[in-house]
Amino acid sequence: MFDVIIVGGGAAGFYAAIHIAENAPHWKIAILERGKTVLSKVKVSGGGRCNVTHGEYDVKELVKNYPRGRKELLGPFYTHAPLDVMAFFEKRGVSLKVEKDGRVFPKSNSSQTIIDCFLNEAKRLGIQILKNSAVKHLSQDNQIWTVTTKNKHYSARKLLLATGSSSKIWKELEQLGHTIVAPVPSLFTFNIKDDRLKGIQGITANVSAEILGRTLFPTKTNIQLKSKVKEEPVLQEEGPVLITHWGLSGPVILRLSAWGANVLHDYGYAFRLNINWTPEYSTGSMEAYLRKVKELEAKKTVLRTHAVDMPRRLWTKLVNAAGIEKEDKWADITKEKLQGLAQQLTASSFRVEGKSTFKEEFVTAGGVDLKEINFKTFESKIHPNLYFAGEIINVDAITGGFNFQNAWTGAYIAAQAITFE
Repeated sequence: MFDVIIVGGGAAGFYAAIHIAENAPHWKIAILERGKTVLSKVKVSGGGRCNVTHGEYDVKELVKNYPRGRKELLGPFYTHAPLDVMAFFEKRGVSLKVEKDGRVFPKSNSSQTIIDCFLNEAKRLGIQILKNSAVKHLSQDNQIWTVTTKNKHYSARKLLLATGSSSKIWKELEQLGHTIVAPVPSLFTFNIKDDRLKGIQGITANVSAEILGRTLFPTKTNIQLKSKVKEEPVLQEEGPVLITHWGLSGPVILRLSAWGANVLHDYGYAFRLNINWTPEYSTGSMEAYLRKVKELEAKKTVLRTHAVDMPRRLWTKLVNAAGIEKEDKWADITKEKLQGLAQQLTASSFRVEGKSTFKEEFVTAGGVDLKEINFKTFESKIHPNLYFAGEIINVDAITGGFNFQNAWTGAYIAAQAITFE
């Protein structure tokens, strides 16, 4: 018989267990992990460096990085925010650094530093770690929880689920009366086959990008009323984009994938993406600018002119896409080609056909319905002494340490509620 069982040997599970053990030193605490290793997602996060959290200390700004959970996390973040997380690790000998983009990493640049911290703390506090313990069934009787694995039954007064995107646990929760928002992928890159991107992988550029949604609208013909598909912008982001072997990635694409997780799932990951490679210009203002360039650089070839601030290889691709040849001089460029070049620079249209997982980090939108959780305690509103932390609930964030921050905050608040209520 345990005082607390935590299902899930990941970031949220360990963070909660350590806080519970420190609050209640004599309690029996167990972490059940289905695999043979713990903290596997911590291991690969941040390219193996572990992006612990983000240096956004204004809570009202912090919540803006959560496509789902923005409203619900506002209060919890006032209780346990990035500075609290950083203090937790610093207190335990893990030196951290905040990089220019706000991401927080251990100074060692190794996720193993975080893993070692958790394992050492668990050992010091006497927390039992039970590996190869995949949960088969959850039940509650007389306020006692029973957790059934393949070969054993464990009992506890309180149960914390920190299993991430586990379909098995979600099914168990549905049987217990909880509503599960159907999971869909978030944080993915876009697959695009287009000559304009071919052979220039590795190039980054600051862009404005928008996803075009498809809507039906009626049109009259002299015979009957018909429906046509109209494409309109539904999501827009600005910032760095990365050209890859398979299409496009980088912060802008990842943010679009997170905010558009549900709608892009509905589209079957087939949609149109418009890129403005020069976001300070509209198509009209770019055309006017190019006319001035034509006057000033009439005798120079278009390809060799540094007309806009972008990588040379990308400029070459866009010039070629506008139908301008290698030796064409500005003086010889027709009005139509000038307009075509302005269009390519400010409104390149790409057909996205599919997605790719962002590195080894897989994040989903979906999980336990937020309406069924008390965010002052992270306790179930349906079952007493059942708590949640991390991605098991319908909260997800853009890349940059924000998903971990959700895990730390939920785990901390649940730990306080478990031991002090």
